[in-house]
Amino acid sequence: MPDQPASADVQDDPTNWDVLVVGAGPGGTTAAALLAEQGFRTLVLEKEEFPREKIGESLLPALMGVLDRLDIKPNDDTYVYKRGARFVSESTNRQQTFEFAQALPGCAKHAWHVERARFDTQMRDRARELGADIRHGETVVDAGADDDHAWVTTRTTRYRGRYLIDASGQSRLLARRKDAVAPYTQFGHCAVYTHYDNARTEIMAPDYDIRIMLQPEGWGWIIPLPHKRLSVGIVARRKIDKEFLDTTLLNGPTCQELTEGATRLETKVTGNYSYNNTAQSGPRFATAGDSACFLDPVFSSGVTLALRGAAGLVDLLIPALRENREADAGLLADFHASMDRAYGTFAGLVERFYNSHFAESYFLGTDLGDDLRRGVMSVLAGDVWRHDNTFQDMLLNSRRRPRRSTKPSSTS
Repeated sequence: MPDQPASADVQDDPTNWDVLVVGAGPGGTTAAALLAEQGFRTLVLEKEEFPREKIGESLLPALMGVLDRLDIKPNDDTYVYKRGARFVSESTNRQQTFEFAQALPGCAKHAWHVERARFDTQMRDRARELGADIRHGETVVDAGADDDHAWVTTRTTRYRGRYLIDASGQSRLLARRKDAVAPYTQFGHCAVYTHYDNARTEIMAPDYDIRIMLQPEGWGWIIPLPHKRLSVGIVARRKIDKEFLDTTLLNGPTCQELTEGATRLETKVTGNYSYNNTAQSGPRFATAGDSACFLDPVFSSGVTLALRGAAGLVDLLIPALRENREADAGLLADFHASMDRAYGTFAGLVERFYNSHFAESYFLGTDLGDDLRRGVMSVLAGDVWRHDNTFQDMLLNSRRRPRRSTKPSSTS
């Protein structure tokens, strides 16, 4: 990525930043918090103001260690206890629950559902407490790195630093700039969702599992949030509209019961394109979270992969910054191998969920056996960096592999 001159109306910032971070979502603020805690001058630029509405409200146990490391304290305004995941087929009247406590040893036994607007704000505030400079209303128009430094240009200012982390989410700033977006062609392509206030979430007690609703053309979610709010949505492999949600998931008995007497909020439609960034890092730059890879959200992997990925990236970057090795093109080789294992596991799981009878057999069947069930539960918990899970090995080694387009695209 060659250096770019500042235009006449863009002013240079005189601060000598160590790390520039684009995006103040969970991945960006995790990286910023851990860097600032170690004394590095860290600047985060975020185009949106907080609080902001986001989906991706169900977390996995595998990120609990990162929250502990950041000293993030759960509270009733933001968090709802999550014991596991319940898969439901209303067409066959079958359901089955997978409890995180039944997984292979080594991972947390529960997770949280979160109000994302509050959760993201809490993560940002913690990064600020640890010393990161986080600025909202800063739209990044260009960014890159060369042999000597990294740089970010907004509409008014050009910033220089020793290293750049692109945590811009699905805006995928650097991937678009480098034409490095390789779409997954067989995953979900569109999501429609809404929230309900004063919902009957007590019906979901005491477990408060996420409900993953098996649907003929995709899958749906039902997530309990704080203050009796319910998040309901559906993902399909084709373009769908708001009415599709009403005639499918919301028309079923589970949602009918949970939303009786509740107040429905705005219904929204969003593109849900899955992709891999084929240029995730290089000399003086790296990507984190959705800007590195975005997978269909059926198994709630996004925030977990973002936090774990950002923490792992920073753990390699900190000693490199101290030793002036941050320009090493191979700095993150081991990190990428680790993340590729995680991405590949979830991608293999998603592919089977859409393209075979896997969901019925594995999530609604009764003959998995204890060992296989524990392996499935570990993957559902996001514990996908281990090497002793035969179910995970099956996902990674099977001839059925997730398909990506052969040509990267910057417009997907």
